[in-house]
Amino acid sequence: MDAQGRGRDEGIDPADQWVLNPDTGDYELRLTPSSGRSSASSGSGRGASDARTPGPRRGRGPVTPPEDDRAAVPGQRGGRRGSGGGRGDRDEGRKPGDRDEGRGAGGRAAPPAAGRRKAKPKKSRKKKALVWTGGVLAFLLVGTGTAGYLVYQHFNGNITSVSTDGAGTGGFSKDRAINVLVIGTDKRTGAGNEGYGDAGSVGHADTNILFHVSKDRTNATALSIPRDLITDIPECPTAMEDGSEKDIPATTGGRFNTSLGQSDRTPSCTMRTVTELTGITPDHFMVADFNAVKSLTTAVDGVDVCLAKDIDDKDSHLKLSKGEHTLQGEQALAFLRTRHSVGFGSDLSRIEIQQQFLGSLMRKLKSNDTLTSPTKMWSLAEAATKALTVDDKIADINQLRKLGMELASVDPKNITFTTVPVLDNPNDKATVILDESKAPQVFSMMREDVSFTAVEKQEKAAAKAAADAKLKGEMADPADVRVDVFNGGAPAGSAQNALDWLQNEEGVLKSTNKANAPQDVKKTQLVYAPNQADQARRLADLMGLSASALKPTTTDAGEMDPMVLTLGPDFKTAGSPLTAPQKAPEDIQRVEADKAVCAK
Repeated sequence: MDAQGRGRDEGIDPADQWVLNPDTGDYELRLTPSSGRSSASSGSGRGASDARTPGPRRGRGPVTPPEDDRAAVPGQRGGRRGSGGGRGDRDEGRKPGDRDEGRGAGGRAAPPAAGRRKAKPKKSRKKKALVWTGGVLAFLLVGTGTAGYLVYQHFNGNITSVSTDGAGTGGFSKDRAINVLVIGTDKRTGAGNEGYGDAGSVGHADTNILFHVSKDRTNATALSIPRDLITDIPECPTAMEDGSEKDIPATTGGRFNTSLGQSDRTPSCTMRTVTELTGITPDHFMVADFNAVKSLTTAVDGVDVCLAKDIDDKDSHLKLSKGEHTLQGEQALAFLRTRHSVGFGSDLSRIEIQQQFLGSLMRKLKSNDTLTSPTKMWSLAEAATKALTVDDKIADINQLRKLGMELASVDPKNITFTTVPVLDNPNDKATVILDESKAPQVFSMMREDVSFTAVEKQEKAAAKAAADAKLKGEMADPADVRVDVFNGGAPAGSAQNALDWLQNEEGVLKSTNKANAPQDVKKTQLVYAPNQADQARRLADLMGLSASALKPTTTDAGEMDPMVLTLGPDFKTAGSPLTAPQKAPEDIQRVEADKAVCAK
């Protein structure tokens, strides 16, 4: 960027103009020059006592983006210093005597004073650009942010939010995996969208992606949920626009897309439906409409796509020749709505080209061309905050920035797009049903934070877990296994379900249903005595228990004493292993975000 036009020295990196405010914990704009040359030219020669760190900006209204000066940092004031070091209104919020750490007379770097921290080594230009942009646009599935916090009031005023109604976790945190539900609605509101038909529709959950980011932030999985999947939609307590509360009744065997819009359902109901389906409770949701697609793709100057054949779709109005194209605005929306001219002409084929499109968008947003362009970042932040609806837990630029910083380190090569494994519905060819042989495996991998990509760190962790879980020693005969089964947070009836399976299918006849446990557990666990180790090995082998689920005591048990098996929330049904698989099913649909795939 050109710092000279802003009253700054040439060659200043945008990230270098921000300092950490110890009072707020946030990075803020450094309004003093990085060196002493500007102050020297003013004739005042600012000394060490006048090198101040800006405090929080106060009393500012919404900031208007620059119109003509495209080299300017959006929202930054551009006035030069007057003679004598006068700074106009840029000193608001500063305290007399505040100083820039490590600055000596004339603005030159000085050795740290006694008791002060040494300055941190400078980050690389690329890393600084990521820090500078680490905010609002993180929720575009890519972990890239924007400088929304530079103009907090302006962008904060753009945000539209809806209550989670208690359907989420309460918010993401740094010490665990993050799950964000991204919903694309087919609601036709907004300029230019009337011509798509069904103009009066309240909208559906038309495109649904559960974006899971691993606890260690090395990888992510974007799971598409087909809109025509037949599933149960739970009862949804919902806050209405007029302030009233409404309990929307459950629906058995309905289309997934009816979890939004229909019967006054809000995104919180889609969250509950995802939890019911996958066993994963989303932290947050974000909703995009047609205008979001058009404005966001325009803000990045288009998204690159590849076609393996000519496309002429009369429904989406997309007409493109075979080969590579850069799409934005109406054309990008038409591409994402296309299904009759690609694959088998189904919604599942449309999901595949949507995933290819989003992968390309991720690569575009991660590129230096985007990250180092203040104009593009402003446009993206403006488009995103106006076009997207978010949940009330992140309805604040600062919260979005924090979320963005958590996601920013995920490399596109370690982001896997996949789709819930489904089968054609034998009763209705227009819908699909869950593939019970594969879908539970996919859901389990996401719940247990197992990577779908070959991440070295994940592979090492998986190898260690496999080694730890390997049970050594003799196993007792199933008929000699004695165990009491408790329900400690599993679905109702689980203890009896497990007991029936153990006795009738596996021959563990010395087992007893003890109903509810004295207290719930986070995960299924088996408590056993040292002299019951052979029984524990057998039961663990039968049920697929991990090494971490086995809890040995320190003293031997009596000959007739049973082990104690407490079923936790991870128990779904008897016979289904409780340890997550370390590898996805071979033949599920999947693609990594760093791979450019041509739509067929």
